[in-house]
Amino acid sequence: MIGVLGLQGAVAEHRRALADLGVATAVVRRPEELTGLRGLVIPGGESTTMSKLAIDLGLMEPIRAAIAGGLPALGTCAGLIMLADTVLDGRADQEQFGGLDIVTRRNAFGRQVDSFEAPVEVHGLSRPFPGVFIRAPWVESTGPGVETLATISRQGVDRAVALRSGAVLATAFHPELTGDRRIHELFLQTCAGQGSDC
Repeated sequence: MIGVLGLQGAVAEHRRALADLGVATAVVRRPEELTGLRGLVIPGGESTTMSKLAIDLGLMEPIRAAIAGGLPALGTCAGLIMLADTVLDGRADQEQFGGLDIVTRRNAFGRQVDSFEAPVEVHGLSRPFPGVFIRAPWVESTGPGVETLATISRQGVDRAVALRSGAVLATAFHPELTGDRRIHELFLQTCAGQGSDC
């Protein structure tokens, strides 16, 4: 059973992607719904809203503890922000789950009108992935335990847009908004590597 954080954002799209791969999912809105999960997806959406709701519903600390304890997690777009240890351009009261030793910048690629699609060369995938970037973050720096899986060049600088650290996988783009399930397959491989049955 894979949980999908159901506070806000592309919850249904992630559940559909996992269902396409034959995986059962459960929506997580309360701390007790984390029990028994083999992985947790943190969807794209709006990170400041997710942060506020996670605090209000008592989910912030339980999810932090679960990820720190080795629960596999996949974060996409706002989910990447929620998994980052450090966020630039966030609200002063914004909190994250953490788990990725990265510094990320919110809305780094621009506003809604600057959203774009581009092929992304992801390490471990045999052909480019159709990246959908909507008010997307990028990663400005990574710690020593973080593997950069993909970058996008902007203004002559390569920006990290897909990363992995242990059981945590994150993308700045929205794989759930495409028909390509390979990022979700990578996540399920991470779950299997943790000894789960997902």
